[in-house]
Amino acid sequence: MQRRNFTSVVFAVGGLWGLLASPVARAAGITESDAALGVRAALERGAGVAVDLLGRRGGFLDNPKVRIPLPGFLNDVAPLLRLTGQQQRIDDLVTAMNRAAEAAVPQARSLLVNAVKAMSVDDARQILAGGDDSVTQFFAAKTRAPLARTFLPIVTQATEKVALADKYNAVAGKAAALGLLGKDDANLQQYVTGKTLDGLYLMIGEEERKIRRDPVATGSAILEKVFGALR
Repeated sequence: MQRRNFTSVVFAVGGLWGLLASPVARAAGITESDAALGVRAALERGAGVAVDLLGRRGGFLDNPKVRIPLPGFLNDVAPLLRLTGQQQRIDDLVTAMNRAAEAAVPQARSLLVNAVKAMSVDDARQILAGGDDSVTQFFAAKTRAPLARTFLPIVTQATEKVALADKYNAVAGKAAALGLLGKDDANLQQYVTGKTLDGLYLMIGEEERKIRRDPVATGSAILEKVFGALR
């Protein structure tokens, strides 16, 4: 109980940087440099694991946490389309969307790693002092725009083979112009690109939480040293 209370106080005063001045940190020999190195190692590991998990066949389609559903009103009318004999076309589109995400994700590896390498001590401090979505916020701020530009042509190539995709865009564009549909759902390729990024950041965040819960299991000395002190 005392251990949990101590950890809560640490986070309240700024995460690991609050811990650095404590006897626990001094005994473990943790410095601010160690803390930043530990965060970098955690993010690199999280990014690598997420890319490996998602950037393979079934990475999105077979994972309910990130599986990309039909967008907007198409998802609403899907049951009706299935009743009118459109089951295969609906299934083909869902598969194409998720296969597109699986094909795009491997292209994220180098950009994510570069973002981690360029991370400042202040970035590391904010991540440790932040909430559960601090990792997502970091990666989204640094990589979402360039990754969207990288992913979009890959997604477009994968989805343009499905006739229903073009029909959706034609109808959705008109609906958006009338204010009946949000802009994020108005174009299938942009929708899939956004959902691909959401899934990628989600899985990175999940890996970070695993590291926080059990740093010893990572087999990394710096992760065990830094995140083990927070347990």
